[in-house]
Amino acid sequence: MTILTPPFVSKLEKADKILLAGAGGGFDIFCGLPLYFSLLEQGKTVYLANLSFTELEHFKGSWLTKTMMEVTHETVAFDGLYFPEWYLAKWLKEVENKEIPVYSFVRSGVVPLIENYKLLVEKHDIDTIVLIDGGTDSLMRGDEDRLGTPKEDYLSLAALQAIPECERMLMCLGFGVDHYHGVSNDLTFKAIAELTELGGYLGCLSLLKEMPEVQKYKEIAEYTFAKMEYATSIVSSSILSAVDGHYGNYHSTERTQGSCLWINPLMPICWFFDFEVLAKRNLMLNQLMMTEFHDQIMREIMRIRAVYTRVQNRNRIPD
Repeated sequence: MTILTPPFVSKLEKADKILLAGAGGGFDIFCGLPLYFSLLEQGKTVYLANLSFTELEHFKGSWLTKTMMEVTHETVAFDGLYFPEWYLAKWLKEVENKEIPVYSFVRSGVVPLIENYKLLVEKHDIDTIVLIDGGTDSLMRGDEDRLGTPKEDYLSLAALQAIPECERMLMCLGFGVDHYHGVSNDLTFKAIAELTELGGYLGCLSLLKEMPEVQKYKEIAEYTFAKMEYATSIVSSSILSAVDGHYGNYHSTERTQGSCLWINPLMPICWFFDFEVLAKRNLMLNQLMMTEFHDQIMREIMRIRAVYTRVQNRNRIPD
């Protein structure tokens, strides 16, 4: 390890077939697109997957399991529908003439999601999985005063515990965006510090607007936003605002009007963490392993949080 080769770079250099998977659903896989295009340039074979917020059950397509659809540009849908995975596949076909599937997971419990990951690992001989979180609430261990939107992140993290045969990492992009959902920036810094102390912090990289990979990320995001104007991604629009140099309470989408944002220079930083260290620190994951259905996840989270009479409370970050 040197200043030019942080641990996450060394791990990715050794990887051959990589799965990038959106951890929290929706547009999370979009946050992995700069990494995706960069890895392709390095000659890696890269696959895309995402926990989907779309009601996939309503569409005909190639179902690989009961809870996983192989979404392609040929999947039958219609413009205006909330379907980020489909628009991504369409852009890759229309602009780059590549037929790239986006494996889309129905929001389920942990057991079905494990089945999906195992099938993809076997089908494509995956050796490395990078979970992608748009935001940083996946770093919350479970006893913080506010967790943001933990249900999907904890679902993905718990499922990945059952895939020890792969190198596993978590990448977070969008520091401060979870402020919109009440997550403490102070406790996020504390989580990163604790993971650093435990040996779980693998380094970071910054997205610059001049980078071709970042320009493609922006182009795909704007293409998708135009298709579904009512559901512009708050996370990706905030990150891209920060990439362009905006700061503070800057709003690029009407969805955030009336709230107070903190667009900041830390948002375009990709933070990488060792999965095993992260999972051991989390207080929730082991208790979620036997869940079959998605609504069980939040019930378990609430049950576990009720056990902790003391929570981590945020402090004011010094000026």
